[in-house]
Amino acid sequence: MFHRNIKLILAGLIIATGIWQFTENNIGNGIFLILLSLVFILLYFKNEFILLAFLKLRKQDFAGAQKWLAYIKNPETALVRKQQGYYNYLHGLMLSQTNLMQAEKYFKKAIELGLSMDMDLAVAKLNLAGVAMSRRRKIEATNLLNEAKRLDKQNMLKDQIKMMKEQMKKI
Repeated sequence: MFHRNIKLILAGLIIATGIWQFTENNIGNGIFLILLSLVFILLYFKNEFILLAFLKLRKQDFAGAQKWLAYIKNPETALVRKQQGYYNYLHGLMLSQTNLMQAEKYFKKAIELGLSMDMDLAVAKLNLAGVAMSRRRKIEATNLLNEAKRLDKQNMLKDQIKMMKEQMKKI
């Protein structure tokens, strides 16, 4: 909703007001304002629209997730680097349902920008392996599947990786 720098300025002003409240012996108000400033600091690192889009994707509501992502104008300037990665990751997930070629571009950019969680990186590489397999690039698909298997520490993608390896044998 706010630009990332405005969020930090608001957090700073609220912290300053909280400190002023401490000096005026209004301890409760000061504590509340310090806690309120933590919300803006959190939203600096985790964009609210990306969080809402993730919630919509968990419910398989792709149109709703697309609506929340559309609120982000100029992601290069409005988002920090990891948020840009997740912005592209979400676009790739939504496009993988309809257009694999465009999804490949978004997944590659998301991997380049970086994703915080290994699981998200594994899903992105698994989807890229599927695109490479559909384009008959077997070596690239094998490398991506091996990387996805290495990143999947909780074996949540074990069945999908196994199924893709079996399909690759048929090619």
